[in-house]
Amino acid sequence: MLELQNLSAAATLEVRNLRTHFFTRAGVVKAVDDVSFTVERGKVLGLVGESGSGKTVTGFSVLGLVDSPGRIVGGEILFHGRDLTKMSEREMRDLRGNRIAMIFQDPMMTLNPVLRVDTQMIETVLAHKKVSREEARQRARDTLGMVGIPSPDERLMSYPHQFSGGMRQRVAIAIALLHEPELIVADEPTTALDVTIQGQILAEVQKLASTTGTSLIWITHDLSVVAGLADDVAVMYAGRVVEKGPVSQVLDVPLHPYTAGLIGSVPSRNKRGEPLRQIPGMTPSLLNLPPGCAFRTRCPRAADVCLTEPGIRELQPGHEARCFIPMNTPTEQAA
Repeated sequence: MLELQNLSAAATLEVRNLRTHFFTRAGVVKAVDDVSFTVERGKVLGLVGESGSGKTVTGFSVLGLVDSPGRIVGGEILFHGRDLTKMSEREMRDLRGNRIAMIFQDPMMTLNPVLRVDTQMIETVLAHKKVSREEARQRARDTLGMVGIPSPDERLMSYPHQFSGGMRQRVAIAIALLHEPELIVADEPTTALDVTIQGQILAEVQKLASTTGTSLIWITHDLSVVAGLADDVAVMYAGRVVEKGPVSQVLDVPLHPYTAGLIGSVPSRNKRGEPLRQIPGMTPSLLNLPPGCAFRTRCPRAADVCLTEPGIRELQPGHEARCFIPMNTPTEQAA
């Protein structure tokens, strides 16, 4: 009994100093380099950053889905205290889709184009639970209804090509929810959906987290989704977490200039008639990062000290940033 109580109190997922590198002919790409974060039971972590920041590779690393020439070269991924990086492929298969699920950005990474939806969903249920086919079908039907698909009985008999892109994504999300997993890694799953359906799915996800204790890593570039969904947020840049903390603190009082730049680039924060604000420059190549802080060449606050590589440190209670010259006063943030 004591062990069960400790298990429920422990974090669902704890990533410590994760490093995932790709060994290419051009050199070593440090796609994920010294990334650490924790996802508590029933909580949602928003993983935010530009394209190429390493957030998707981080999600793939958690599920052991990094293909060659990439591999995890360091760190720990602790799921209820067990290190996933040390598990066999068979052990990982038992976890995937059952206790840990992933929702891909492209639904066709989940769906088989030549099989009907009912076949795919029923087989997914039967792969991890000893129930009758009728019970599995009922579970599939209920889950399709949960994600807003009308006439679920009829839709179960359809093939993926008979759905629109948005409907296919909802089916993929339903498959991830079939077993009410303890952890879901969602890679921008609502990007292709209209605002109404997106809101409905986000509401269902929040309900799932609060009622069943499911933990979520929500990978996105959309700060408005993170603001309404996540409990905590980790901001990634050039393969590293540059800021993390409670979502209200990070979005209201950003400490890292990159986070402040992302927030300032949101169109709704610009006054009508004024040019859209943007972060100058481009994300550096992960094959050839500048010395010191990777954001230094784009940062308006860069100084000589930034030629040294900064470590991530706690600057406010529970709020960490990888920066020597943080934006930690209201006056600086307004400027």
